[in-house]
Amino acid sequence: MAAPREPGGGAQRTEPEPEPRRVVQRAEGALRQRALQRRLRGRNLLTGLGIGAVVLDGYTFYKISQERFLDELEQEVEAARAQAAKTPVN
Repeated sequence: MAAPREPGGGAQRTEPEPEPRRVVQRAEGALRQRALQRRLRGRNLLTGLGIGAVVLDGYTFYKISQERFLDELEQEVEAARAQAAKTPVN
């Protein structure tokens, strides 16, 4: 006696279930997301360092302009000393 046949015939092509495909797609999507976050983290670091360099450069120029102000004060003090040296003391 022959074994009973399954319904649908013998040599049929079976498609994988859609659920495992979704799991694999989600995992691949998560890996892509992590890679994107790593790239963005690097870009954000470079951007932050660039902004910091610009701010530091601006602060340096600001401080140098204050030093000029101090130079002007020193010139005024020297002029006052020269004026005091010219006037006779009684």
